[in-house]
Amino acid sequence: MSQSIVTDNPSRVSLRIHPHDNVAVALTDLPAGREVEIDGRTLRLAGNVRHKHKFALAALSPGDIVTMYGVVVGKATQPIAEGGVITTDNLAHATGNDDARPGSKGWTPPATDAFQGVTFNGYHRPDGRVGTANVWLVIPLVFCENRNIEVLRQCVADALGDDPYRDYKRMARQMLSGEATQEPFEADAPRRFPNVDGVRFLTHTLGCGGTDDDALALCRLLAGYICHPNVAGATVLSLGCQKAQIQMLKAAVAERDPQGLKRVDYFDQQSSPSEAALIRNALQSIFDGLAEADRVIRQPAPLSQLTLGVECGGSDGFSGISANPLVGGVVDRLVALGGSGILSEFPELCGVEHELVARCVDGAVAERFRELMQAYQRHAEAVGADFAMNPSPGNIRDGLITDAMKSAGAAKKGGDSPVVDVLEYTEPHRRAGLSLLCTPGNDVESTTALAGSGANLILFTTGLGTPTGNPVAPVLKIASNSELANRMSDIIDFDAGPIVRGERSIDELADELLRLCIDTASGRNPSRAQRLFQHDFIPWKRGVSL
Repeated sequence: MSQSIVTDNPSRVSLRIHPHDNVAVALTDLPAGREVEIDGRTLRLAGNVRHKHKFALAALSPGDIVTMYGVVVGKATQPIAEGGVITTDNLAHATGNDDARPGSKGWTPPATDAFQGVTFNGYHRPDGRVGTANVWLVIPLVFCENRNIEVLRQCVADALGDDPYRDYKRMARQMLSGEATQEPFEADAPRRFPNVDGVRFLTHTLGCGGTDDDALALCRLLAGYICHPNVAGATVLSLGCQKAQIQMLKAAVAERDPQGLKRVDYFDQQSSPSEAALIRNALQSIFDGLAEADRVIRQPAPLSQLTLGVECGGSDGFSGISANPLVGGVVDRLVALGGSGILSEFPELCGVEHELVARCVDGAVAERFRELMQAYQRHAEAVGADFAMNPSPGNIRDGLITDAMKSAGAAKKGGDSPVVDVLEYTEPHRRAGLSLLCTPGNDVESTTALAGSGANLILFTTGLGTPTGNPVAPVLKIASNSELANRMSDIIDFDAGPIVRGERSIDELADELLRLCIDTASGRNPSRAQRLFQHDFIPWKRGVSL
């Protein structure tokens, strides 16, 4: 899965990504009859090919394999002429999982001379880890407490004078009155707790009514957030009678924090004399926690303390040739510097399992990856689903025709470094280097899991545009194309479009993006998601409702 897939050629209109590919990507809209040059030979297009879509480099018959990124991404279901466009009508999902030997794929680390000795300013925690943010968490053990979480959210925002939606509220008042008001602009008030990045209020739909495994998984996920290096401590609300009991969460926290270094305050509504007492006690916990968290200041830390979670959402036909390999280049640089990366979304690794197995450091790591992939596939089949269903209508409309095609590009976010560990959902990150994490392809469920396993910064690639963020880990959005970066500049942090146009190399932009990661981890450059208060949190419900 080499990163060297783009050559510097600003005049090009199409691209063959790998020498073994029998399809090419249109980099601009190409009309039928247009002659294009691919690797020294001229080919005439048999039909109109929209930018981001693929066309055949040779005539294909039903049953013929289609190869892209050097791997199998589908099988022809109808005759496809040379120069014919690839569509859902003539291509079906197919993979070519050849046997692979763990450790058989070598790796040459990228040059990192420019980053030797570079540090970021982070929050040093008693357990030795370093946070890129400093937040206080308020979380419910069960959905019954969501309303009380919202009460606390509004009370704290009012007390601290930092309502994130004040400008939108003023807009609504103006719209309702039918005239522009003369309300003065509300300037930011001095922060009461300048060393704290805020209070994060989580809500969810779990905690009761599901299986015991669902309750345990929720508690383990919440424990991952409570013990996250970006979290100073937490206030937890429980109803009392739900399946996800306080003792279950305490046990999950103790597994990650055996020395009890993290402050966690628990409140049970059914044991409280009144709702008012519950709210009063929870508010006191939050304000005391903020005062305690404010005593921690940012200090220099080595880049080895960074753990990048990598995710893609709203992918397009350019994601696999620009934004994803760019992020992979950043992961490789960080791993070479002693840091870590976490690659998730198992349905979007379907078709490249053999390449990942070849990168596993030993047979045990490879076997765990195979077992978790197969178990996930069996679970999907049991409910009448399949990994082939992963591409969304937006993915398909923008050129990602099969799950294998989407996966081959999505996996490039993990770069080329060895796979040192494979984690089940909610398991904590343990080893420096690249780890694989079992999550669904759902954007928010996956980013929620990445932070729960310890990612303290998340790189999120998108070709169509998505506002996804996370409550505790800063999320940087990387656009696969410049049109998106310009059109949705309020949610996009970095433009990988110059790679598509051949104006900038992946290596060049990877250094630039890593510098942005360092600035964001240091609090010098808040991500767009942080500025928009985009705090998405959705646990993965793996069982059934009972």
